[in-house]
Amino acid sequence: MPIQILMPALSPTMTEGTLSKWMVKEGDEVSSGDIIAEIETDKATMELEAVDEGTIGKILVKEGTEGVEVNLPIGILLEEGEDEGDINDSYSASVAPPNSTTVEQTAEAPAAEVAPAKEAKPVPETKPAKVADVDRVFASPLARRIAANAGLDLGHLAGSGPNGRIVKADVEKAMSGGVVKCTTGQAQGTAAVSSASSNVPDFGQAYSEEENSNVRKVISRRLLEAKQNIPHFYLTIECNIDELLALRKRLNGRDGADYKISVNDFVIKASAVAMRKVPMVNATWTDEAIRVYDNVDVAVAVATDGGLITPIIRNADQKCLAVLSNEMKELAGRARENKLKPEEFQGGGFSISNLGMYGIKEFSAIINPPQSAILAVGAGEQRPVVKGGALAIGTVMSCTMSCDHRVVDGAVGAEFLAAFKPLIEDPLSLLL
Repeated sequence: MPIQILMPALSPTMTEGTLSKWMVKEGDEVSSGDIIAEIETDKATMELEAVDEGTIGKILVKEGTEGVEVNLPIGILLEEGEDEGDINDSYSASVAPPNSTTVEQTAEAPAAEVAPAKEAKPVPETKPAKVADVDRVFASPLARRIAANAGLDLGHLAGSGPNGRIVKADVEKAMSGGVVKCTTGQAQGTAAVSSASSNVPDFGQAYSEEENSNVRKVISRRLLEAKQNIPHFYLTIECNIDELLALRKRLNGRDGADYKISVNDFVIKASAVAMRKVPMVNATWTDEAIRVYDNVDVAVAVATDGGLITPIIRNADQKCLAVLSNEMKELAGRARENKLKPEEFQGGGFSISNLGMYGIKEFSAIINPPQSAILAVGAGEQRPVVKGGALAIGTVMSCTMSCDHRVVDGAVGAEFLAAFKPLIEDPLSLLL
């Protein structure tokens, strides 16, 4: 009999999601492991794989539909020998019949009564925008920046992202395909029309709007809760990284090296070793007890088009710099493509946020709940330092630790930084 494709639970906390995009259409044949759709959860956009093989008989939920509840039928898969006549009216997006087979990326979801689907928001047809609609073009910040630098008019591009949103890949495709750039006259005309047709609030400032993704909404909610409910306090140290930079140069310059170690890789490794020495930093607050983790798993903040995500280096204290560096680059690359698995960005006992590559000298980060600490890393810059009683020039990096005072009090935070600082300033110890 026809197999129902159900909305998968792609994370333990997921109750609903957005069916961003169908990668197949009715009549297409699929095999086990084929990517059939993209699902936007409360944390990331993830690919939905087919478990069974067959033919897509019917698509029940249109792409771009928001609020699709877990276990709700989103499509019908026909097995060999079946045709559209085998699909009856009982297959709908409102009720899931018993004993249906789930086509999803994760393990089978437990049997449960499925609630009716929420009313789907209409999905606007994706088509080139007219000049008069330029202020309503939905595009990611990165896509807008690339287009602006290249002189491309986003109004002539069709987006492949959720709800027709223009993303980086769309702009790059347009550039390689020779899309006509805006001339000065076009740009001026567009600006004039945009100024006339933009939304103008009471205080007279023109603006345009970019719809919040599910990821952005979750980031907003979680960080607001963290700042309101977690008693933050901050500790800052300065690390001389001259020896670290010299060692990094030597390691990356070795013949046949299959790695390229960054300063951030040293920070991750040093943090992991310090966490092993001061285990109370690797802990979570609960009302009943403080939960101290056995494994040292470090989450690292990565900026993506949709917002911030923190892929996790598991057992970071046990990995050498080369392995850690290659794993971090691979995770960061898939994070920017929204291809991380839930277990690759959920959990972790500690976070690192590094803005040094942007020239930020020092900053304080918001704790990523349920963790109890996060390390904010600034840029390494030349500053006056005292060496052997004499004034000299050294490369100094400021690191600020945000602590949850319920778990990591001042003494524990200071103990962690006291373990972290010598590891950064004497990086050879990280190779032992």
